[in-house]
Amino acid sequence: MSRRCMLTGKGVMTGNNVSHAHNKTRRRFLPNLRRQRLYSETLGESIRLRISAQALRTVEHRGGLDGFLLGAADSDLPGDLRRLKRRIVAARESAESAPAAAG
Repeated sequence: MSRRCMLTGKGVMTGNNVSHAHNKTRRRFLPNLRRQRLYSETLGESIRLRISAQALRTVEHRGGLDGFLLGAADSDLPGDLRRLKRRIVAARESAESAPAAAG
């Protein structure tokens, strides 16, 4: 399992520990990843994702998982989330066309 956020792509960075005497040793900066269940209002189900704390804030800011995915470019999303985005778009289109067909 990679140390990479599924939504934003944030991953491991490298740098140096610098001591008081300016000795430099290599280190890794790990992203703050959380296993999180996000609810999709359109699909009516929870999706389990491994995302960073920053991504969770971004999802909330953009109006939930559906708003985040619909606003993101397909090229920025991994394959699983691209499929989820297509399911959300299809569900929204069928929900919009259902009242028009009934009326």
